Amino acid sequence: MARDYAIKKETFRPAGYILFAGLTIVIFVACVGAGSVNVPPALTAEVLWNALSGQPQPDGMAAPIILSSRLPRVICAALVGASLSIGGGAMQGLLKNPLADGTTLGVSSGAAFGAILAMTFGITVPGLPFAGTMVMAMLFAFISLVIILSLAYRLDYSLSTNTIILLGVIYSMFMASINALLTTFAGEHVRDITFWLMGSLAGSSYANAAALAALAAVCGGILLGCARELNAFAIGEDNARHVGVDVRRIKLLVLVAVAALIGVCVSVSGTIGFVGLVTPHMARMVVGPNHKRLLPATLFGGACFLMLADLVARTVLSPRELPIGVITSLIGAILFLGIFFRMRKGR
Repeated sequence: MARDYAIKKETFRPAGYILFAGLTIVIFVACVGAGSVNVPPALTAEVLWNALSGQPQPDGMAAPIILSSRLPRVICAALVGASLSIGGGAMQGLLKNPLADGTTLGVSSGAAFGAILAMTFGITVPGLPFAGTMVMAMLFAFISLVIILSLAYRLDYSLSTNTIILLGVIYSMFMASINALLTTFAGEHVRDITFWLMGSLAGSSYANAAALAALAAVCGGILLGCARELNAFAIGEDNARHVGVDVRRIKLLVLVAVAALIGVCVSVSGTIGFVGLVTPHMARMVVGPNHKRLLPATLFGGACFLMLADLVARTVLSPRELPIGVITSLIGAILFLGIFFRMRKGR
């Protein structure tokens, strides 16, 4: 127990993080340049550098194409992927369940319900057209969390992980039926809501990216700060208590941070599955189970995974765009099966 949690000091390996960051930047530039009109990587890098440094942009259509539509979309894809992935990694560590991710709580379905309400009834915030959907999604994400935790507390004072998972699954099924029922009364918004529920980053803006970045910095920082405690949860709640972890406080802190991340991600991209489930497993195969290394790795891995999935969604059948949730589910299901069989074979 002590060697896993209290005594063993984690060695920081900057070379690994530099490699992850470099790979993420390469994929980012490639995704910004690729599309219905391909922009060469060198020209893409020049446009991005000039935008950062305030220098004049090169002549042609490359700069308007990149800066007006592709750049905010790819930034949002990276931030959503990173947020969902670190949320999934934290949930798997907290609940000691390899099938857990941010949607296990039912918060994703609750956030989707809030966003559908905003779309159906035209709920907006003056001056910020997208904020109505975001506020409603985050509001109902937190409401869902309160409902689930309240029920879990009534059934089990210790808030055991099995109780939370069971209630989360039941709540997800209930909210999915409510969302389907609400969609049937959406009128002319049915097609948009249906496409959005399958995941879409079309229409992403810099304002969306700023909101995602702000919340990812706060909630992601909270989850990274809980890495030591999540290592203790990996060897059991009782052992975590014995080494001084305030189990209930850490549970609530992690669950609230994950709920906030899911709320803002759902409001921007719709419901996207498998990102928070598969990416932590892939990162764990590379860097190991220690959350001090695992959570940062999931950030980079999730960003890369969703950027590439979004690239496939908008290019494979261009000019028609596929729902990004379909791409992540297809890829994620195959990857998860491979990971599962490898784990079984290893045992």
